[in-house]
Amino acid sequence: MKQFIQIFLVTLLLALMTSGEATAQCKGFAKSLCKKELGAYLHDGNYHAAILVEGEEAELYKTFYSDMEYRVAICGADGLPPIEFTVYDATGKVLYSNKDKELSGIWDFKLEASQQLKLMVKVTTFGTRNELPVSGCVAIMFGFKTK
Repeated sequence: MKQFIQIFLVTLLLALMTSGEATAQCKGFAKSLCKKELGAYLHDGNYHAAILVEGEEAELYKTFYSDMEYRVAICGADGLPPIEFTVYDATGKVLYSNKDKELSGIWDFKLEASQQLKLMVKVTTFGTRNELPVSGCVAIMFGFKTK
């Protein structure tokens, strides 16, 4: 029984170390590859990145201020299917969806009033059921322009 507990603890420790390493690599992906998608926009200093599996969704809430120009850039690691993203206001109204924009990873916008928005990202699927779903890093980057 004691040996079982030791094996369990070692396995758990290895699993925790591996997930932390994957998260660090994902943030590195955001810094090195996705940040340049902001172009002339100044990066807000935050790196929002996570490992997602094909078909999986994630959401993020962010406050944006009035009369500022913003860019949202979404990118996924090579080998992932395209990334869908939708932006909602506090009432649930869709402000933007890239489904109508050929799954573009960039949205530039300016709000008339400061508000918190919800961003939903979803890794689409390749549609093959006989294979294991792929996974990879998905990053959401925010930039702004100063007046």
